[in-house]
Amino acid sequence: MKDAMEKLLDPRGFQTREVIELAKRPTLDELRKGKILFYNNTKLGFCNYYTVFDRIKEHLTQLGITNFVEYTETVRGKNTPALEAYAAMLAQEKPTAAIVAFGDMGTSSSTTILSIALEKLGIPTVYMTAPPGSGITEGVGVYRAGNLCLCSVDIYQASTVEEVAEQVDLKWDYIIGSLTSNGEELKRLSHIDFKMDKVPPAADGMLPLELPYDAEKVREPGAYMEEVNAFFNQEHISDGLPIIPPTKRRYEAMLEYCPFDPDLVLCDQVGPSGRNITVKDVAVAAVMAGCVPKAMPILVAAFKALNSPLYNLNQSVTTSHPGGNLVLVSGPIAQEIGISGKQGCQGPGWPMNATIGRAVNLVIMNVCRSVPGICDLDCIASQAEFTYCFAEEPSLAQWNMINEDRYNSETTTVYVLKAEPIHDIIDFLSLNGHDLLDTITHCCTTLGSNNAYMPGPLIICLTPDHAMMLKKAGYTKEMIQEHIHTYVYHEVPMVRNRGLVPVRPTSFANRHPMPVTRTPKDVEVVTIGGRGGHSGVILPWALHSEGCVEPVAMPDGTIARSIEDFKR
Repeated sequence: MKDAMEKLLDPRGFQTREVIELAKRPTLDELRKGKILFYNNTKLGFCNYYTVFDRIKEHLTQLGITNFVEYTETVRGKNTPALEAYAAMLAQEKPTAAIVAFGDMGTSSSTTILSIALEKLGIPTVYMTAPPGSGITEGVGVYRAGNLCLCSVDIYQASTVEEVAEQVDLKWDYIIGSLTSNGEELKRLSHIDFKMDKVPPAADGMLPLELPYDAEKVREPGAYMEEVNAFFNQEHISDGLPIIPPTKRRYEAMLEYCPFDPDLVLCDQVGPSGRNITVKDVAVAAVMAGCVPKAMPILVAAFKALNSPLYNLNQSVTTSHPGGNLVLVSGPIAQEIGISGKQGCQGPGWPMNATIGRAVNLVIMNVCRSVPGICDLDCIASQAEFTYCFAEEPSLAQWNMINEDRYNSETTTVYVLKAEPIHDIIDFLSLNGHDLLDTITHCCTTLGSNNAYMPGPLIICLTPDHAMMLKKAGYTKEMIQEHIHTYVYHEVPMVRNRGLVPVRPTSFANRHPMPVTRTPKDVEVVTIGGRGGHSGVILPWALHSEGCVEPVAMPDGTIARSIEDFKR
């Protein structure tokens, strides 16, 4: 069969689409005799959002329902099993019903998972949400439960107490109805009219794309590319750039340097869909992104690193933060297959960089279903969410590279970090490394950066000229790390009650000034790029999220010394 007429693999993979049976709802009299659980994921603790619970309690009290118990704990940093375990702990209170809040931004997805877990444990639950979180709760509800009682109130950070109370009043009939209705009425109240994937992916893993055979057209280079790309964009299974159609032939060719089992799970129960990410999913995305087969071992290592509990992948794929999933490769295989750390390495013109980074983000979009404007909370987003991959260059390095620090010079590693696009550091005039380091230090945070409120890892990307200046001035990598850790901070009054709710180590409670890193080891220093005075700093998301390193290894765990080790 002609390539243009082949059926295409569905990059979403198979979705089981469980439809849960919602808990039986109590009568009003049973609510009066029972206990109402209020769960606050900590989001009600700022602005005037706690009015949501206050107003609901006022309405319940008017009905003679007064036995309330309340728990407050963040869902951040918890994967699906941890959220289900927390729901089981809440269920020990034996509540008659539960009110869960608040789904407005980044915690929305995880709190939906907790709400579903409560329903499965037999606890009637209403989940209070607000834009833009309301959209993502619908997606998680569809993918993981099929139906759920979701109550969206139209409030935001500057809403007054009166405005919040008014919104709750407008939705009170829905709230009490969702707690006490059964049968067809509960079915109506819990129905989710989702914007995409109305028909789940087929069990055979193929897309339902039918293209009429045209003998003249199939002789054209790239036959049917326009139709295929239009379909992929329509179904929200593309990043908006042209893709290579994922035929079975191309998929099988992508496995040439991939001796891993296609069904091997690389990441567990991620994102709105709750699907595992498998080697097959990664290979399909690699085809779409335009990767060559030699990219697969790097991609496998990247997803193993992303699966670390320290990365917080489940929340990172839907956060409102505009960061991408940075893939930084260090070691000999990077140069062997052409991943670049040379001039312009974080921009266009480097196919391995561009396609590997793109494949990572296509997997997240398609398998996890983190689709912008629907199931992804990005307020603005950034180019880093198209692709974000580069390498360290041994020929440029002035100090140990990441692979040498963590393993040795023969081992290739992949470092992943949820992070902003690189921020430029310009200095063409400093005549010594001491003055240059002051410039670099000043660029490592702002009041609008996450690390002002959540200390975490960052990456200093030095051009060869700047790295040589620092080395000539006597700086070791460790001295640079110590300097950044010591002198990059904010005065405490400047980070109080602005930005976002801080997440800091307990030991930082009385720190003044407030550092943006926890230890010198939070600072990675790499030498990349071309000659000149433009270095850069990569600032982190850092919300319960670390930079994670994984060696490039064979299926049995043996460290690979060459890409040819992987050839089938």
